Amino acid sequence: GLAEPAESGVEDEAIEERQPGQVSGAAAVGAEMLTNLLDLIGLEGDVLCECTGESIVFNIEGDDLGVLIGRRGLTLSALQYVLRLMIASRQSEWPMVSVDVCGYKRRRHVALEELARKLADQARYRRRPIALEPMPPDERRVVHLALANHPDVYTESTGEEVDRKVVIHPKKG
Repeated sequence: GLAEPAESGVEDEAIEERQPGQVSGAAAVGAEMLTNLLDLIGLEGDVLCECTGESIVFNIEGDDLGVLIGRRGLTLSALQYVLRLMIASRQSEWPMVSVDVCGYKRRRHVALEELARKLADQARYRRRPIALEPMPPDERRVVHLALANHPDVYTESTGEEVDRKVVIHPKKG
């Protein structure tokens, strides 16, 4: 279940009870590191933390934090990658870590699911493949999963690195 948000660096007892050991330790370490990073960059923001099972979601709340998201969410992906490395250097385990800014990823994933369904209808109707814009791996995964059980289309990723994108193909029939 959802744990109480942990304030910057201060571990919440609710997290400790529900998530013994490594996850809560990594959550406290991660929240502290993110808070320090924000200070270094000169941005005002609160780091909230949700632990679910083996994963930790850090959501940074505040005003004017778009710079942390960047074009196509690339800055946010980089921030998440750096935080994972930093946590791994201090913890023996490597928990699943996700960083979000003002719920951007959550909203983006919902929007991508809707877009995937609309484009699947178009691909089926026009009987030709439709390519989405290039996107990071977690967003491509959202599209693949949204259409995984679709009766009329299938998906594949094409392209290299930052230009990698999902193509929705109509099934023959």
